[in-house]
Amino acid sequence: MADAPIRVVLVDDHEMVRWGLKSMLAPFRGRIRVVGEAGDAEDALRVVEGLDPDVVLCDVRLQGASGLDLCRSLVDRNPRRRVVLLSVYEDEQYLFQALRAGAAGYLLKKITGDELVRQLELVHAGESAIDATLAGRAVGTAARLASGEFWPGARQGLTHRESEVLALVVTGLSNHAIAHRLVVGDQTVKSHLKSLYRKLGVSDRTGAVAAALREGLFR
Repeated sequence: MADAPIRVVLVDDHEMVRWGLKSMLAPFRGRIRVVGEAGDAEDALRVVEGLDPDVVLCDVRLQGASGLDLCRSLVDRNPRRRVVLLSVYEDEQYLFQALRAGAAGYLLKKITGDELVRQLELVHAGESAIDATLAGRAVGTAARLASGEFWPGARQGLTHRESEVLALVVTGLSNHAIAHRLVVGDQTVKSHLKSLYRKLGVSDRTGAVAAALREGLFR
Protein backbone atom coordinates (compact mmCIF):
# COMPACT_ATOMS: atom_id res chain seq x y z
CA MET A 1 0.00 0.00 0.00
CA ALA A 2 1.29 3.48 -0.87
CA ASP A 3 2.43 5.76 1.91
CA ALA A 4 -0.25 8.05 3.32
CA PRO A 5 -0.02 11.73 2.31
CA ILE A 6 1.95 14.03 4.62
CA ARG A 7 -0.50 15.92 6.81
CA VAL A 8 0.21 19.66 6.85
CA VAL A 9 -1.17 22.63 8.79
CA LEU A 10 -0.75 26.07 7.20
CA VAL A 11 -0.18 29.16 9.38
CA ASP A 12 -0.32 32.60 7.76
CA ASP A 13 -2.20 35.75 8.74
CA HIS A 14 -3.27 36.40 5.14
CA GLU A 15 -6.17 34.27 3.93
CA MET A 16 -5.11 34.83 0.32
CA VAL A 17 -1.67 33.36 1.03
CA ARG A 18 -3.21 30.30 2.69
CA TRP A 19 -5.54 29.90 -0.30
CA GLY A 20 -2.58 30.22 -2.65
CA LEU A 21 -0.61 27.56 -0.79
CA LYS A 22 -3.57 25.19 -0.82
CA SER A 23 -3.99 25.74 -4.56
CA MET A 24 -0.27 25.18 -5.09
CA LEU A 25 -0.35 21.90 -3.16
CA ALA A 26 -3.67 20.66 -4.57
CA PRO A 27 -2.09 18.85 -7.58
CA PHE A 28 -0.01 16.78 -5.15
CA ARG A 29 -2.90 15.34 -3.08
CA GLY A 30 -1.38 11.89 -3.12
CA ARG A 31 1.75 13.20 -1.40
CA ILE A 32 0.58 16.20 0.64
CA ARG A 33 -2.74 16.87 2.36
CA VAL A 34 -3.58 20.18 4.04
CA VAL A 35 -5.55 19.15 7.12
CA GLY A 36 -5.89 22.53 8.81
CA GLU A 37 -4.98 26.20 8.81
CA ALA A 38 -4.64 29.12 11.20
CA GLY A 39 -4.39 32.88 10.84
CA ASP A 40 -2.64 33.75 14.09
CA ALA A 41 -0.32 32.24 16.69
CA GLU A 42 -2.99 31.52 19.30
CA ASP A 43 -5.21 29.73 16.82
CA ALA A 44 -2.20 27.86 15.43
CA LEU A 45 -1.33 26.40 18.83
CA ARG A 46 -4.90 25.15 19.20
CA VAL A 47 -5.15 23.74 15.68
CA VAL A 48 -1.77 21.99 15.81
CA GLU A 49 -2.52 20.55 19.23
CA GLY A 50 -5.84 19.18 18.01
CA LEU A 51 -4.74 17.82 14.63
CA ASP A 52 -1.16 16.74 15.39
CA PRO A 53 0.04 17.22 11.78
CA ASP A 54 3.22 15.77 10.33
CA VAL A 55 4.50 19.23 9.35
CA VAL A 56 3.54 22.82 10.20
CA LEU A 57 4.20 25.31 7.39
CA CYS A 58 4.33 28.76 8.99
CA ASP A 59 5.01 32.32 7.86
CA VAL A 60 7.92 34.02 9.64
CA ARG A 61 5.83 37.11 10.36
CA LEU A 62 2.32 36.96 11.75
CA GLN A 63 -0.04 39.76 12.73
CA GLY A 64 0.95 40.82 16.25
CA ALA A 65 3.34 37.90 16.69
CA SER A 66 6.46 36.23 15.36
CA GLY A 67 6.48 32.97 13.47
CA LEU A 68 9.83 32.33 15.15
CA ASP A 69 8.22 32.58 18.59
CA LEU A 70 5.37 30.33 17.46
CA CYS A 71 7.88 27.79 16.15
CA ARG A 72 9.70 27.85 19.48
CA SER A 73 6.43 27.31 21.37
CA LEU A 74 5.39 24.42 19.13
CA VAL A 75 8.73 22.69 19.49
CA ASP A 76 8.81 23.31 23.25
CA ARG A 77 5.43 21.59 23.53
CA ASN A 78 6.55 18.71 21.33
CA PRO A 79 10.29 18.40 20.56
CA ARG A 80 9.49 16.10 17.65
CA ARG A 81 7.27 18.70 15.99
CA ARG A 82 8.42 19.49 12.45
CA VAL A 83 8.01 23.20 11.64
CA VAL A 84 9.01 24.77 8.34
CA LEU A 85 9.14 28.56 8.18
CA LEU A 86 8.16 30.26 4.94
CA SER A 87 9.39 33.79 4.29
CA VAL A 88 10.04 36.54 1.76
CA TYR A 89 13.24 37.50 3.61
CA GLU A 90 16.41 36.33 1.87
CA ASP A 91 18.55 37.01 4.92
CA GLU A 92 20.72 34.31 6.48
CA GLN A 93 20.20 35.86 9.90
CA TYR A 94 16.54 34.87 9.72
CA LEU A 95 17.72 31.38 8.81
CA PHE A 96 20.00 31.27 11.85
CA GLN A 97 17.17 32.51 14.09
CA ALA A 98 14.80 29.92 12.63
CA LEU A 99 17.22 27.09 13.34
CA ARG A 100 17.77 28.36 16.89
CA ALA A 101 13.98 28.39 17.33
CA GLY A 102 13.90 24.70 16.45
CA ALA A 103 12.66 24.95 12.87
CA ALA A 104 13.20 21.98 10.58
CA GLY A 105 13.34 24.24 7.56
CA TYR A 106 13.43 27.77 6.15
CA LEU A 107 12.08 28.28 2.65
CA LEU A 108 11.33 31.35 0.54
CA LYS A 109 7.85 32.15 -0.75
CA LYS A 110 9.10 32.21 -4.34
CA ILE A 111 9.41 28.40 -4.18
CA THR A 112 7.58 26.33 -6.79
CA GLY A 113 4.90 23.81 -5.91
CA ASP A 114 6.86 20.69 -6.82
CA GLU A 115 9.93 21.94 -4.94
CA LEU A 116 7.83 22.76 -1.87
CA VAL A 117 6.41 19.25 -1.88
CA ARG A 118 9.89 17.77 -2.21
CA GLN A 119 11.17 19.85 0.69
CA LEU A 120 8.20 18.93 2.89
CA GLU A 121 8.88 15.27 2.15
CA LEU A 122 12.49 15.74 3.22
CA VAL A 123 11.37 17.34 6.47
CA HIS A 124 8.90 14.55 7.14
CA ALA A 125 11.74 12.06 6.60
CA GLY A 126 13.80 13.79 9.29
CA GLU A 127 15.96 15.98 7.06
CA SER A 128 16.26 19.77 7.04
CA ALA A 129 14.78 21.96 4.31
CA ILE A 130 16.75 25.13 3.62
CA ASP A 131 16.59 27.38 0.59
CA ALA A 132 19.72 26.62 -1.45
CA THR A 133 20.75 30.26 -1.90
CA LEU A 134 20.45 31.00 1.81
CA ALA A 135 22.30 27.81 2.69
CA GLY A 136 25.19 29.00 0.51
CA ARG A 137 25.25 32.37 2.23
CA ALA A 138 25.16 30.72 5.65
CA VAL A 139 28.19 28.62 4.74
CA GLY A 140 29.98 31.79 3.66
CA THR A 141 29.15 33.50 6.93
CA ALA A 142 30.39 30.52 8.90
CA ALA A 143 33.61 30.52 6.89
CA ARG A 144 34.19 34.23 7.56
CA LEU A 145 33.64 33.66 11.27
CA ALA A 146 36.09 30.75 11.26
CA SER A 147 38.71 32.87 9.52
CA GLY A 148 38.38 35.65 12.07
CA GLU A 149 36.27 38.07 10.06
CA PHE A 150 33.67 39.40 12.49
CA TRP A 151 30.95 42.02 12.32
CA PRO A 152 30.81 44.54 15.20
CA GLY A 153 29.48 42.77 18.29
CA ALA A 154 30.10 39.24 17.04
CA ARG A 155 32.53 38.61 19.90
CA GLN A 156 29.77 39.66 22.29
CA GLY A 157 27.44 37.10 20.71
CA LEU A 158 25.41 39.51 18.59
CA THR A 159 24.03 38.25 15.29
CA HIS A 160 24.71 40.31 12.18
CA ARG A 161 21.14 41.67 12.28
CA GLU A 162 21.42 42.55 16.00
CA SER A 163 24.63 44.40 15.17
CA GLU A 164 22.79 46.35 12.48
CA VAL A 165 20.03 47.25 14.94
CA LEU A 166 22.54 48.34 17.58
CA ALA A 167 24.39 50.53 15.06
CA LEU A 168 21.13 52.32 14.26
CA VAL A 169 20.31 52.69 17.96
CA VAL A 170 23.69 54.35 18.44
CA THR A 171 22.81 56.86 15.72
CA GLY A 172 19.67 57.77 17.65
CA LEU A 173 16.97 56.22 15.44
CA SER A 174 13.66 55.20 17.03
CA ASN A 175 12.36 51.63 16.88
CA HIS A 176 9.95 52.59 14.11
CA ALA A 177 12.68 54.29 12.09
CA ILE A 178 14.93 51.24 12.49
CA ALA A 179 12.11 48.97 11.34
CA HIS A 180 11.61 51.14 8.26
CA ARG A 181 15.33 51.18 7.48
CA LEU A 182 15.68 47.39 7.77
CA VAL A 183 12.30 46.66 6.17
CA VAL A 184 11.02 44.66 9.15
CA GLY A 185 8.18 45.09 11.65
CA ASP A 186 8.37 47.14 14.84
CA GLN A 187 7.91 43.96 16.87
CA THR A 188 10.91 42.37 15.15
CA VAL A 189 13.06 45.34 16.15
CA LYS A 190 11.86 45.04 19.75
CA SER A 191 12.76 41.35 19.69
CA HIS A 192 16.27 42.11 18.43
CA LEU A 193 16.70 44.81 21.08
CA LYS A 194 15.61 42.46 23.86
CA SER A 195 18.11 39.88 22.68
CA LEU A 196 21.05 42.27 22.32
CA TYR A 197 20.30 43.87 25.71
CA ARG A 198 20.61 40.43 27.28
CA LYS A 199 23.85 39.66 25.46
CA LEU A 200 25.40 43.01 26.39
CA GLY A 201 24.22 42.75 30.00
CA VAL A 202 22.18 45.96 29.87
CA SER A 203 18.53 46.79 30.40
CA ASP A 204 17.78 49.67 28.03
CA ARG A 205 18.85 51.69 25.00
CA THR A 206 21.08 53.99 27.01
CA GLY A 207 22.97 51.03 28.43
CA ALA A 208 23.29 49.46 24.98
CA VAL A 209 24.72 52.65 23.50
CA ALA A 210 27.15 52.98 26.41
CA ALA A 211 28.27 49.37 26.00
CA ALA A 212 28.73 49.80 22.25
CA LEU A 213 30.86 52.92 22.75
CA ARG A 214 32.81 51.39 25.62
CA GLU A 215 33.66 48.31 23.55
CA GLY A 216 34.47 50.43 20.49
CA LEU A 217 32.05 48.44 18.35
CA PHE A 218 31.34 51.30 15.96
CA ARG A 219 34.07 53.71 14.98
